[in-house]
Amino acid sequence: MSEDLIYENTVILTNTRNSQEAEAEIDNFKEGKGFDAFLATNKIPMRWNGKIYVGNMYGMEFTSIGPKSYATRKGR
Repeated sequence: MSEDLIYENTVILTNTRNSQEAEAEIDNFKEGKGFDAFLATNKIPMRWNGKIYVGNMYGMEFTSIGPKSYATRKGR
């Protein structure tokens, strides 16, 4: 049997200035490297800094722990 990881296509972004959270859709996710978050039609490139994903847009900084993942088992 083999296991595959499946990632959700949404994440929670946190504004570091005021701690407000918002749900954003993601695209081009690469674990440990980064992803593109789409919040209110704005694309925010998020990059891995060793602990969390960090992105900047319009003078604001956003952080995220990344999408939730689920392990699925495949067999015959």
